[in-house]
Amino acid sequence: MSHRLTLLSVALTSLLAAPAMAQSVHLPVEPILLDGSTSLEEAQLEATLRAEEQRLAPQRAAFVRMFAQAYKRYPSIPAGTLEALAYVQSRWLHMQPGHDSQEEAHHRMPAAWGVMGLYHGQGFADQVSEGARLLGVSAEQVRNDPLTNILAAAALLDAQIRRDHPLAGNPRALKGQALTPEAIRPALARYAGYSASPLAGGEVDSFARNSFAFDVLLAQDRGVDDRGIKVPERAIAWEQAFDARQLVTMRAPMVRLDVAADRIEIDGFAVDPVTETLTWQGSASPATDAGIASTDYGPAIWNPAHSTNYTASRSAAVSAVTVHTTQGSYAGSISWFQNSTSNVSAHYVIRSSDGQVTQMVRDAHTAWHVRNQNSYTLGIEHEGWVNNSSWYTDAMYTASAALVRNFCAKFSAISCASAYKGAASSGLVELASSVKIKGHQHFPGQSHTDPGINWNWSKYYNLINPGSGGSNPPSGSTTYLDRFESTVGRFNTSPTYSGSTTGIATTSSATRDCTTRKNGSCSLRVLLKDNTATTANWSVRLLSGGGSPASNASLSRSTGKVGFWVWTGGTGMSVRVGIDDSDGTERSNARSIPANSWTYVSWSLADAAQWSAWSGGNGAITAASVTLDAIWLERANTAYDVNVYIDDVQIVY
Repeated sequence: MSHRLTLLSVALTSLLAAPAMAQSVHLPVEPILLDGSTSLEEAQLEATLRAEEQRLAPQRAAFVRMFAQAYKRYPSIPAGTLEALAYVQSRWLHMQPGHDSQEEAHHRMPAAWGVMGLYHGQGFADQVSEGARLLGVSAEQVRNDPLTNILAAAALLDAQIRRDHPLAGNPRALKGQALTPEAIRPALARYAGYSASPLAGGEVDSFARNSFAFDVLLAQDRGVDDRGIKVPERAIAWEQAFDARQLVTMRAPMVRLDVAADRIEIDGFAVDPVTETLTWQGSASPATDAGIASTDYGPAIWNPAHSTNYTASRSAAVSAVTVHTTQGSYAGSISWFQNSTSNVSAHYVIRSSDGQVTQMVRDAHTAWHVRNQNSYTLGIEHEGWVNNSSWYTDAMYTASAALVRNFCAKFSAISCASAYKGAASSGLVELASSVKIKGHQHFPGQSHTDPGINWNWSKYYNLINPGSGGSNPPSGSTTYLDRFESTVGRFNTSPTYSGSTTGIATTSSATRDCTTRKNGSCSLRVLLKDNTATTANWSVRLLSGGGSPASNASLSRSTGKVGFWVWTGGTGMSVRVGIDDSDGTERSNARSIPANSWTYVSWSLADAAQWSAWSGGNGAITAASVTLDAIWLERANTAYDVNVYIDDVQIVY
């Protein structure tokens, strides 16, 4: 069916000012304290991440040139699709499973090869061999050579596109009109490479395939510019790619729609002003959507593993949590757990890009994920590979920690304070049974070493235990929500991703910058470029949590003050923050920012005079626990580029 979704049009007032260009500024580095100090483990991990970034930069620059060659050879493929495919499958890492000791198969998950993450059988499709056949080269060359790997993926996708659009490879026949990303959604779903569903009708496998296509389109919708990975931003018309029921099932973020008006109605569907996802508006969901909501954990999608892959009971009480890395993609892991021959499963799977959670085994049942320790554990799979830190996003950490806090509240034997908080490692390190929340590598009798060397246990512990340096530390202390030392953190979407952003062009960007900063080594550089098609004032909603409200940083309202350092090269800039509470989003009063100097701005969460209603809000922050929605940047329209630098986003109690 076809649904017309209304795009957002919100006009906001900005301060008038003369334009100015931002310049690089170097100020004395001030010490950064997190509850008194930064842990040695965190400092070592940040150094490791910076070294990884330097090592991968030349490779990722070469991939850009290779993608260009592939597009020239296969003009049917919409621009940006190959970059997004590589992002979804490998985070732009040329994977060689047989050459890397950390690239072990996890739960016998089919191995993925090369920067495009092509499968080579083992329970999934043999994309490597089929791609080799289409190119007339050897399978070994497809596995090992990055350019051939990219061309093989392009050939496979081109073949699927031509099934739906026979003239797609002939621009002249299409009269110069290239296909859109939305138009190739069915081809992307077939390309995914998963096995045929063993269930009647294929509904389960259809979810995994559609989830894969959704991930590829979502990467383009948001855009990516982080550590050399570049996926061009391109607004996706979601209603053209999926019908509304599919968007509800996948909890699709609708931030490009009119969430501010809180009045979208499409044949019984609406946009929830708090979660900003499309929802069924009636008293009950349609029969075709029954079961998409988890009864164990509200924020999760319920999508069950195959019944042959877990035990529908428990022989022991739940008393521990196992942290895993999938060694595969989110959608691929879901499909694998639904494959009747895999004989593996986990209770939950979490997506890297936005922290989306899918539950696959009920808490009361025994998932098969940690060998002889299954009977008493709950398993959480985190999308990614252990040797590539790009997968471990703030959105994923936040979503996972929220899930674990839910476990601690439900199961008396699991104490959040018993979570591991030591150094990450790449090997097997057995921890005492008194440590209840730990990695696969930390349980006795194991052979897998996930989540591995790049998992930040100190950060994870603080998110699980807010009072220990997470979101609600002791009175008078500071918690840094984002420092931008090794990643773009929570603000990993482009400035134009939000539907409420006006006045700026899609060429605007938000990237980590290590030349201009207030503290530490890096800051977040927000480059604002004018949209010449409009004279609207600039109003930018720089989203937190990867654009997913469920992945925002949790804050305690009582006595809390949220703030950050900001520098701009353009006069007339003002900033705000948005906070999600139980009834929607509240937005703070604007703070004017002088040009060419670092300024600290903050707002009290408990002072109603500093807040007004924005989307579904009541004009005051009333909930005890709230989340950071966004930083707002506002300015009068100008034709000049303006740089804004943000550093040390923090909550002070």
